Amino acid sequence: MMSGMDSSPATSTTTHPGRAELDAALDGVLASPPMVGTVDLVVRRPDVNEREVLSVGELVVGEGLRGDNYLSRPNPTSPDGGPHPEAELNLMNRRALDACAAGDRQRWALAGDQLIVDFDLSVANAPTGTRLQVGSAVIEVTAKPHRGCAKFRERFGVDAARWVNSRDDIRLRGINAIVVESGTVRPGDEIRKL
Repeated sequence: MMSGMDSSPATSTTTHPGRAELDAALDGVLASPPMVGTVDLVVRRPDVNEREVLSVGELVVGEGLRGDNYLSRPNPTSPDGGPHPEAELNLMNRRALDACAAGDRQRWALAGDQLIVDFDLSVANAPTGTRLQVGSAVIEVTAKPHRGCAKFRERFGVDAARWVNSRDDIRLRGINAIVVESGTVRPGDEIRKL
């Protein structure tokens, strides 16, 4: 699934959800597990618009997901224009992403998040500084907001982009994190609040 494939913007045949459909998914997102959830997808971005769905990923302190383009991609919001020190990893709730992808799991990797999880990523449950064990690694939630961008809008539609940016308290678009203890992560592994 998408290994080495171009994940350019959605084609005209892609159906994007409307705001009513997205809002209907909110109760499911709010019911996400708060203490122990699961990792559903591990995705590496080796280059711009490329996605590799992994059966196992290595999370490394200061690097994020090994083989991801985090270290080589400039970021205009970082202090020096290089990789943002608070954005080694991006996580998104699978229930929110599934709503944005209109139920098409094959499109999840297009979101650009390295970890898709069934876990409550809200501010109330996972505030800045929260440590989460994912597989054998430990990550920490950072203060940098994770927002839906132009690429997200192209891939999932205008309504989805507006929806994920509409509730900062729930963090529908997900979170940024850093790796604090290196380890491995696989789909099916637990994500656990420490």
